[in-house]
Amino acid sequence: MTLAELIAQARTALGTAITTRQQEQDALVALRSDENLTEEAVTAQVARRDAADAEVTRRQEALEGLEAEQVREDEVAALQARTTPAATRGPAYDRVARVGTEERTYRPDEDRRGSTFERDVAAAFLGDYEAQGRLSRHMQEERVERGDQIEARAAGTGAFSGLVVPQYLTDLYAPAAAARRPFADAIRPHDLPAQGMTVNLSRITTSTSVDVQSSENAAVDEQDIDDTLMTIDVQTNAGQQTLSRQATERGSGVEPVVLDDLFRRYSTSLDSKLLNQATNGLTNVATAVAYTDTTPTAVEFYPKVLEGLSGVEAALLDMASGENIAVMHSRRWYWMQNALSSTWPLISQPGIAAQMAGTNMATTYGSGVRGTLPNGTPVIVDNNIGTAYGAGTDEDEVYLADRNECHLWEDPNAPMYIRAEQPKLANLGVLMVVYGYFAYTHARYTQARKISGTGLVTPTFTGA
Repeated sequence: MTLAELIAQARTALGTAITTRQQEQDALVALRSDENLTEEAVTAQVARRDAADAEVTRRQEALEGLEAEQVREDEVAALQARTTPAATRGPAYDRVARVGTEERTYRPDEDRRGSTFERDVAAAFLGDYEAQGRLSRHMQEERVERGDQIEARAAGTGAFSGLVVPQYLTDLYAPAAAARRPFADAIRPHDLPAQGMTVNLSRITTSTSVDVQSSENAAVDEQDIDDTLMTIDVQTNAGQQTLSRQATERGSGVEPVVLDDLFRRYSTSLDSKLLNQATNGLTNVATAVAYTDTTPTAVEFYPKVLEGLSGVEAALLDMASGENIAVMHSRRWYWMQNALSSTWPLISQPGIAAQMAGTNMATTYGSGVRGTLPNGTPVIVDNNIGTAYGAGTDEDEVYLADRNECHLWEDPNAPMYIRAEQPKLANLGVLMVVYGYFAYTHARYTQARKISGTGLVTPTFTGA
């Protein structure tokens, strides 16, 4: 059990002791108001109250001791970070596993098939505190070694904060490829309110007015301000899988692999809804910028990008954050990279040489910004973008938007995981459900633009 868990237990125990002590004190007050009280009864109740009081003191001292120990651990960690030579300084204290005498909770030399992990998953959801403790330790180890991946994966509820499959169980299996959530990770995040199935925003739709006074003592300009309520629905993103008990008990790492795949589908589904959902998806709220060309080239396409960005800024005026992004399919990103030209822009951009058609960050898919366009706009590559638009059903689209005006509300604990045996008990089945709540809008202002048309048919890589 970790120090943080001990502190949490100590706080719970102190709270219980305080409640007990208050109950004994209330009983003493009630006893003293009794006309038939005896000296012996009062003495006995005072003794019980004093014993409860002593228990509060003992629990308080235990908690303070653990908290002092935690403070000291934090001080040592900070001291170690300051005293490590700069030339050889490694990752931060909280980003590496502490080797010492402690081994990983789940290890390939002791649990090669992952059966211990699977049993703990099942036992934890049935209330086994020891199994929950082992899973909690495992999650802390995973946050140290794979924290960035866990943020994009799953967080659950209950006595432990999430479930991530031990790395050695998934190193060699080939998961089904997924588009995941590049766009969702690039836009403005918010915590979903704890209650309710809508998010309500007020938008000023009629502004005040100001003008030059026509003459002295004449009435100055006036326009009544007015707003409109914008209601955004909270949606439920969910998937399930039923496994046979034979698969979970006799298979090798079956349950963790299925769980991992459900999390991947969850991310892909959410991101796809942000882009493609009817009515509210980015493709349906963005203003079209047509690029019609039977022989499209990247050189001819780039001015359409600037036209779209110009529209974004014109729509937002002083509300523009300047953090514009271009979101495109991977085939469009590589098509732009394949272009060769001797034509250079007339106006250079900071950090980009005039002869460059943008820069490639050499990052992998789903890891954030893939590169920048010649004017410095970051590019997000997202393969949830459709490739069957247009009359020929072979066009993709490129989206341009201020990332701070694309809003996504998510439950901080999403996606959540339910493992249920009872519903499928008669079939010897185990039901696994992954779900989460989210809400989004790209329409607080009509600012997003999309480039579409025959110029965005399936690209040919000709160097033009």
